[in-house]
Amino acid sequence: MNANQIINMVMKIFMRRVISKGIDVGINAAARSGKSRGNANRQVDEYDPTEAPANKQMMSPEEKQEMRQRRQAQKAARQARQAAKVTRRVTRM
Repeated sequence: MNANQIINMVMKIFMRRVISKGIDVGINAAARSGKSRGNANRQVDEYDPTEAPANKQMMSPEEKQEMRQRRQAQKAARQARQAAKVTRRVTRM
């Protein structure tokens, strides 16, 4: 194994870790969804589906907006995980 192969191997490992950490930070930032950093360590109430109204017509506009934001955050997290998978595949080549 020559020096070039060793350097490439070490760089791939390093880049994989850096990219994974960056994606984790991005997902956490998206989960906070614009809340100030001072509230980042605050305990957030978990969503309890038993407390939600049975159908959408019974929901208030605030509850509908909250549900929309939750879905958007979940979609963003899914896309970030998919991007992380693709990135890992590309860095392995």
